[in-house]
Amino acid sequence: MVEQVFGRDRLTFGVEEEFLLADAGTRMAAARSDEVVALAREEIGDQVASEFYLSQLEARSRPCGTADELRDDLARCRRTAAGAAARAGCLLVASPCAIRTSRPLPIREHGRYLKVAEHLGAVLSAADCEISGCHVHIGSLSRGEALTVSAGLRPWLPLLQALTANSPFAAEEETGWVSRRGYTYGRWPTVGPAPVLDEEGYDKHVQDLIDRGVILDRAMLYWYARPSEHFPTLEIRVADVNGDLDTTVLLAVLLRALATDLLARDGAAEIAERIDDRRLAENHLLACRHGLAARLFDPATDTEVPVPALLDALMLRAGPALEALGDLPFAAATLRRLLREGNGADRQRAVYASTRSWTGLVDHLAAETTDVPADGS
Repeated sequence: MVEQVFGRDRLTFGVEEEFLLADAGTRMAAARSDEVVALAREEIGDQVASEFYLSQLEARSRPCGTADELRDDLARCRRTAAGAAARAGCLLVASPCAIRTSRPLPIREHGRYLKVAEHLGAVLSAADCEISGCHVHIGSLSRGEALTVSAGLRPWLPLLQALTANSPFAAEEETGWVSRRGYTYGRWPTVGPAPVLDEEGYDKHVQDLIDRGVILDRAMLYWYARPSEHFPTLEIRVADVNGDLDTTVLLAVLLRALATDLLARDGAAEIAERIDDRRLAENHLLACRHGLAARLFDPATDTEVPVPALLDALMLRAGPALEALGDLPFAAATLRRLLREGNGADRQRAVYASTRSWTGLVDHLAAETTDVPADGS
């Protein structure tokens, strides 16, 4: 029997992590994903797949019910993909922006990937490196429930973007951002906050984007939160990929708790409308620029508030759901650690400040990615 939480079945979650392949000798981005994916699939099947760039792959967890289950599955996928990468002379790197790369970037030029690349055109030409994100699926949800949760998450997603920021460097440059990936990805069509829509409005809006040539198809909808076209889930696409696995699990845990809370409340979409699209876009930009040091507009107080204070508000809001789901001790402890020690972007800057070495920074990211105990401890 599925456990009931707040009067409904416990929501599941799953995570998709995009990884870069770096040559083990030079630490340059390596276009060997076809070989690595084929090797990894011998053990984990379709939980690993190719991506937009030939130097990338994606690892996918199964739908999971608990944080421990999710962490163990993600760790298994990482270990398998890292082993396959090593057999191909590569490192598996949770690098939201490639540290060492070369141009032109190795786009997968066949099938739908080629069509998307042609559609993006100048956007891709202006990109300085490959970018890799982390996507969380929350389910099982009807389309209407997914849109309700999407609307209710709007004020919280810039905060989670700041928490998971992990890309201050790109192509051997200090970018001045804590999430350069977020800034670069933001140039793609439709990337940004999801509008507040009901089911009928969603279908009309997406079809209008297709009819006007903004996107090629429904799969090219890149809102920060979107109903999946393949699964009964809401897909949240706002975070950088992180080497620290507990940061990734924390992201999923917080999103599920917020979704659980939103579905138990009436008027979630009305709450979300307190922050307008302009303010919301500014919050996302500030999150990408400053991360944990950002001050974001808070619709509850109509003032700019430091990220740590907003994280306290998030924990207060999500706390009852976190407790009911059994996730509160992990979420509280991990959040305290990140606020005390810094997030991925802070660690990257500290490593580079001490080593002044781009290859050393790649090694740091690769070590974080694969330093996952087999028992999930």
